[in-house]
Amino acid sequence: MALDAFLQAFVALNGFSSSPIVLVVLALIGAYLGGRIVEVIPFTRRIIERREAQLAERE
Repeated sequence: MALDAFLQAFVALNGFSSSPIVLVVLALIGAYLGGRIVEVIPFTRRIIERREAQLAERE
């Protein structure tokens, strides 16, 4: 059943890929969600905090 849903989603996205406007919209949504996920994951949050602390020390 999960494979069936995956294949249907793949076919739908394959149909959308013929339109460059849809691809740009999908890319923007993906970039936004990727940025949000990086802030939520604790490991990446620690990396960001270390970089910000290093920049603050240099100033």
